Amino acid sequence: MTEYERSRTMPAQPEQVFDQAANIDQMSDWLPAELHVHAEEPPAVTVHEDRSDEDTSALLRARRDQMRLEWGTRDQGAYAGWLQVAGIGSGASEVTVHLSFFDEGHDPGERAVGDALDGSLRRLEEQVRLRVDHAAG
Repeated sequence: MTEYERSRTMPAQPEQVFDQAANIDQMSDWLPAELHVHAEEPPAVTVHEDRSDEDTSALLRARRDQMRLEWGTRDQGAYAGWLQVAGIGSGASEVTVHLSFFDEGHDPGERAVGDALDGSLRRLEEQVRLRVDHAAG
């Protein structure tokens, strides 16, 4: 098993950050560009990966009371992850994303995963900023 984790501070209340991250209709705005999540019967989702042109059955659970998203592959159990939002005071939050690859064949490698996590967290922050600025304006 290989695990990766990244964190980023965001200038918004945890509820605002979590609501943006958990909005399945807007996940493509912050997930890696090659991943697309399509809702089925919750918690079931399908994840389409452009690179392989494959659809993967997955589960996605949003636990608002814990400010936590959890996901993983449904059929083969090769991959899982979570996103945790925590308030850090002064109207800011810290978002941590953790990925676990149980099958080495699904692990794209440390650099690729690190770049994808950093990019996703950066895009999520941009989406949160847009939402907070729009709500304030």
